[in-house]
Parts: sequence; C-alpha cells; structure tokens
Amino acid sequence: MAAERRQQGFVFTGWHMLGVMVLFFGTIITVNLIMAWNASHSWSGLVVQNTYVASQQFNGKVAEAKALAASGIEGSLTIEGGRIAYRVVDAKGAPLIADDVSAVFKRPVDEREDFTLALKPAGQGLFTAERDIARGQWIVDIATKRDGVKVFHQTVRTVVAGGVQ
Repeated sequence: MAAERRQQGFVFTGWHMLGVMVLFFGTIITVNLIMAWNASHSWSGLVVQNTYVASQQFNGKVAEAKALAASGIEGSLTIEGGRIAYRVVDAKGAPLIADDVSAVFKRPVDEREDFTLALKPAGQGLFTAERDIARGQWIVDIATKRDGVKVFHQTVRTVVAGGVQ
C-alpha cells in the first residue's frame, strides 16, 4: 500500500482542507481583530454633534482661520506635570496682551473626557493653569480674546505621555 501511495503523488485529504480553512479564516479573524483594535485606539478625527451644521459653518471658519494666521500671531502649548502653559506672541515677537484665554481639551473620538480650562495670565504673554491631564491623544482648542473680541485661535493636536491614568 505504501508503494501505491508513492506512485500516486500528493493526495489532498480532509486534513489538508481543514488546514486551509483554519489558515483562511484565522487570517480573516486576525485582521478583523487588529483593525478593530486600531479603530478604537487610534487618531480617528473629530466628532461633531451635527454634520450638516458643521458643513454650513466650514467656509466661515476657514476664512476666520486664514485671517488669524495672516496676523502673524503665534502660540505654543506646553503640558508638563499637571501644569498647562500657553505662550502667545504677536508678529514681532512681543507678548500678546489678552484678558481671556480658554483651552478646550477634547479627545479625538470620544467626548466623555472633554473639559474646558480658563488660563490665567502669568506675565509676558504666558497663560497657565493647573490640572492633571490624562495621558493619550488630545485636541486642544485655544481661544485668546481681548475686550471680548477673539484676537487669536489655535488648535493643537498633542499627545500627553505621562499624565494620570
């Protein structure tokens, strides 16, 4: 019988079919699990309450952003050890005078952890606040106002590495 098998060559058996099926479906399930994990742990973009309203406001927001960018004002955000610091300077590098600076911290996908901070002046265009920030990815939307009028607006995407858990 062994001699007959050698002459026939390769015989595809039920065990071979089982191996093919396990590899095929195992690959599909593995890829689905990896994609699901990436979808729930990655930077997926912003969530808006009403997509229609957001689309209607888009052009106005773009025009406002271009005007503020053309002003030459620049801001830099630092988050370290429970201290949030935001420094903002005008086009000439001089500290910007503002009386209201607020920062809205948003998660890229989930709004349950979103919060707003009022930053207090700490001298020479520096505004600070104290708060422990959970580690992970954040979108920080910072509005700087003087006499109730927005003079600068900046959105910063950042990753907090060593925050609270």
